[in-house]
Amino acid sequence: MNQALESLLDLLDLEQIEEDIFRGMSRSALVPRVFGGQVAAQALVAAGRTVPADRPAHSLHAYFLRAGDPGAPIVYTVDRIRDGRSFTTRRVVAVQHGQPIFHLSASFQTHEEGLEHQTGMPSAPDPETLPTAAEMLPRHLPADVAERLVEARAAVDLRYADVPPWGTVGQPREPRSQVWFRTNGKLADHPLLHVCLATYVSDMTLLDSVLLAHGRGGWAVGDVVGASLDHAMWFHRPFRADEWLLYDQESPSASGGRGLGQARIWTQDGQLAVTVIQEGVVRVPRG
Repeated sequence: MNQALESLLDLLDLEQIEEDIFRGMSRSALVPRVFGGQVAAQALVAAGRTVPADRPAHSLHAYFLRAGDPGAPIVYTVDRIRDGRSFTTRRVVAVQHGQPIFHLSASFQTHEEGLEHQTGMPSAPDPETLPTAAEMLPRHLPADVAERLVEARAAVDLRYADVPPWGTVGQPREPRSQVWFRTNGKLADHPLLHVCLATYVSDMTLLDSVLLAHGRGGWAVGDVVGASLDHAMWFHRPFRADEWLLYDQESPSASGGRGLGQARIWTQDGQLAVTVIQEGVVRVPRG
């Protein structure tokens, strides 16, 4: 396990300061605000710690309300909305400087047998044949930007199946993007941990497909400004975040200064593990 992953796991190991109240810290990001995937993952950790271990998370729905301050702690307050025979529901509010910055609802379920089907996994190159971020990013970005981006993502081995948005600026493409990812090290056998790590990664690249449709390079090159607005995930089947997962992403629409991304996460052996939908602000800077 590399040091970056150890640091990320420390961030997810929230301090409990009172019953159903937790405190988390932040890590530096590429932009002067808390990375949205971090807040979502920490909120899910807080919710999960109030739920029996035999009830894994099956969905989350979240809104990003304000930009988080990376220099200040984040307090997560959990409301125990419902504890049913099969389902458990939790609501989490993340607060900084006396104001809510993030709101999450999460649902957990006991294991059940039932109807089973899934769509087919899309084709994708073998992740082991793709360049690592450290190999690929310097080809398309200034050295200082590439270095900061590699550092920000060092806890995760994330490999693009095609050239990322900043590699084809000015060339609109099909609004679809694929990345393979896994943590840079083995994780403990705790289902909530793997779900939280996938939640963390899910906010890294989902809006890339919006950028591709318009030939924009995105936040790394500064030809758009943006932020996540809301985020939803459905966890269909067990998976491990320390084994290769295919993040197949597309954008069906952009309008009104917002872009929509939708995606599916697959295990390497073809199991549909997660569905993700996110809308974000995507604005062209005014010159």
